[in-house]
Amino acid sequence: MEEDFKVIDNCLMIRMPIEVDHHKSVDISKRADRYIVSKKVGNVVFDFERTTFMDSSGVGVILGRYKKISCFGGKVYAVHAGNRIRRMLLLSGLENIVEIME
Repeated sequence: MEEDFKVIDNCLMIRMPIEVDHHKSVDISKRADRYIVSKKVGNVVFDFERTTFMDSSGVGVILGRYKKISCFGGKVYAVHAGNRIRRMLLLSGLENIVEIME
């Protein structure tokens, strides 16, 4: 899973797993926080290309990283969000703080 976290041009790119549930969310959050602090990234990009399921804990992962990165003036982006994931982002209100890219 370490290959799913990369820093490119001051952005932490996180390739989300097929299913984002409570157990995976805890791991994703811890790893992302380590990168944010140690690499001093400016933005976080969540790539949902292969994600087919995400529960509320996935929303928590995104919200938590937003709170962390926004303290430093950074932004959070979501890319490759399919209909199901996009709907979850909209219903949770995350579209107000996360830029959803096509």
